[in-house]
Amino acid sequence: MAEVGKREVRVDAFDKATGRTKYYEDLMPRDALYVRIKHSTIAHGFVKSVDKSAAEAIPGVVKVLTCFDVPEHPFPTAGHPWSMDPGHQDVADRHLLNRHVRYYGDDVAVVIAENEVAAMQGVRALQVEYEELPLVLDAQEAMKPGAPQLHEAFPNNILKHTDMKKGDYQAAIREPGLIKVEGWYDTPTVQHCHIENHGCFAYEENGRITVVASTQIPHIIRRVVGQALGRPWSDIRVVKPYIGGGFGNKQDALYEPLCAWCSTQVQGRCVRIDCSREETFVSNRVRHAIRFHIVSWLRPDGTFAARKVELFSNQGAYASHGHSIVAKAMGSFPQHYPCDNMECDAWTVFTNRPAAGAMRGYGMPQASFADEANVEDCAKAVGMDPLAFRMQNVMPQGYEDGFSHNVNYDDSFRQCLEAGKKYIDYDRKVAEFAKDTGPIRRGIGMATFWYNTAVYPISLETSSNRMQLNLDGSVTMQCGETEIGQGADTVYAQMAADVVGLGDYRRVHVVSCQDTDITPTGLGAYASRQTYVAGFSIRQTGLLLKEKILDYAGKLTRQAVYNMDIVDGSIVRTTDGKVLMSLSELAMHAQYNPNDSQHITAESTYTIRNNAYSFGCTFAEVEVDIPMCKVTLKDIINVHDCGRLVNPALAEAQVHGGMSMAIGYGLSEQLLFDEKTGKPLNNNLLDYKLSTIMDHPHLEAQFVENAEPTSAFGTKALGEPPACSGAPAIRNAIYNATGVAIDQDPITPHVLFRRFTEEGLIRD
Repeated sequence: MAEVGKREVRVDAFDKATGRTKYYEDLMPRDALYVRIKHSTIAHGFVKSVDKSAAEAIPGVVKVLTCFDVPEHPFPTAGHPWSMDPGHQDVADRHLLNRHVRYYGDDVAVVIAENEVAAMQGVRALQVEYEELPLVLDAQEAMKPGAPQLHEAFPNNILKHTDMKKGDYQAAIREPGLIKVEGWYDTPTVQHCHIENHGCFAYEENGRITVVASTQIPHIIRRVVGQALGRPWSDIRVVKPYIGGGFGNKQDALYEPLCAWCSTQVQGRCVRIDCSREETFVSNRVRHAIRFHIVSWLRPDGTFAARKVELFSNQGAYASHGHSIVAKAMGSFPQHYPCDNMECDAWTVFTNRPAAGAMRGYGMPQASFADEANVEDCAKAVGMDPLAFRMQNVMPQGYEDGFSHNVNYDDSFRQCLEAGKKYIDYDRKVAEFAKDTGPIRRGIGMATFWYNTAVYPISLETSSNRMQLNLDGSVTMQCGETEIGQGADTVYAQMAADVVGLGDYRRVHVVSCQDTDITPTGLGAYASRQTYVAGFSIRQTGLLLKEKILDYAGKLTRQAVYNMDIVDGSIVRTTDGKVLMSLSELAMHAQYNPNDSQHITAESTYTIRNNAYSFGCTFAEVEVDIPMCKVTLKDIINVHDCGRLVNPALAEAQVHGGMSMAIGYGLSEQLLFDEKTGKPLNNNLLDYKLSTIMDHPHLEAQFVENAEPTSAFGTKALGEPPACSGAPAIRNAIYNATGVAIDQDPITPHVLFRRFTEEGLIRD
């Protein structure tokens, strides 16, 4: 019986529901020392001195370490695979602790203590003297001559600038009769807000360092820790237990290098670093705030003659994932709505804000908001229905990208839009809501999204897998691609069960906790790559295991291998369907055969040289109370073409989670800073307005299943896409309801009041 495509219960459901699942804190040795970090109280400057005497005198304090004690090994933190080409390696601009303070909350010293109270008292007792420098929080301001400089190697604070040109933009805009639509669109700094804060512990044993961490990228963390400490990478062992979400924040080396180094400074004793929620908001990673300037030139029939896009990405204090986020965002514009004449420029700029890194969508929630807002404005400018405008201009079937060579094999965009239109009852409601003229008005909005699956050809894509046949006929499987709460292990089990022929996915035991000393190499959880990329190595390894099993079965049964198959966990003769033996019988014979003992295993690595488009859309219905400046989301649907669904129940759960993040991104979430000091103002879950169930209507998820022909199982990206198109759909619904275009995200009551006042809907 095929397992792929079935709604199966998660393999970790029972343990998680009953609290038996072990996270990093559950594995912590009881005698681990506590490490607490002294964070800077200025946004920019230099540490002149640190007075440790009062802290060292506190009972229980074992050691105090400062930015003057750390090794001079600058290292990168981004969770990207290593590049053999130095020109493509991540920027190494971090130290374990920093003398040059670049944001409010930077790490300047640590206190290591026998208990948490002593560690916290020690941090408060540290006296830090700073040489304070001017600060800059805005990306475009940071690019100006005379702006405060954060890194000497990057003049005008520009980490990188790239451009993209197609056709002849200047010639195209001279076409007679064109309509110009221009706008500036702002997206905010937000944080991931996963349930489990980042944490880790580390100790030395037999001359090596073991780090147990809540991370998405254990094999990459191993390399980064080695770089930061100046140790051979083989000296480092990283263990990733179950983790309580990451959403990209943990696709970075956060405090694993510092934790490992602290252990080496206390004779290899086990030390722990546990981030508070406030630290997680500021001293981990945030999503890039990106400002867009878009100029679209339209013919009266609603087709694009030319487009110009400028993107300014606020990187914050350190490079982290750097320019790759805004580069992906820029790359979406020529593909999402193809146009023969385009000019795109993207800048990534250092500012005195927390470092921005990967977050669910990797630049696409920002790009989707700007692109879909501009497209909505374009439809309005030429007098077209917004849905009809998108149907006319969005990527067509058969489109092939010249760089990635991705192909749109199906008319997925239009199929998704048709499904969303039907669910939301688009035509009837648009006509009905157009009659609203009172203080409370209703509207329908939509937005589409474009997404790539994984990172080829920009970066390495590889996946390894190991399977072994157990004595009871089950299979134990190890993957380098990590389970971070999204249900990946369940999908892996279903795929493996199908390939090997086990029938029941519960006969596959997925080793969820990666250990870099044991687990086959994998790059981790990011880029919505898990199912697509791991699928290649799972299929390849499963077929190798199956071949070995059937070869051994041929010896035992005297049957031709080509006349046998594995069906529902048994060796079956295909010529007449006769069951020859169970896998358990075969495994026992193989293990204990005195003449030909074999432990049947298979392991392989697959280098992926494909990518795949993932498409979809959101339709949203809102009710806007104009005098109260309040938006109520009444209904919302996401429609996705993510290829073949391996587990529809898990797919729906992924979409629901992404829709929730998109609702918060569209209506409430933003990390705020004091413009004068750079101090974060709402780095806690009370003042940071995270979307909750109270803000949600029914979340509808539907799918258009166009199997991806390049994929091992017909799958493509789903992890990140659900977070992309929700915010612009809400924005466009508000526009439809009120006639007021709002070009910044989130659309809070304060923003609504300002815009409604400007447009005359609210009068003094």
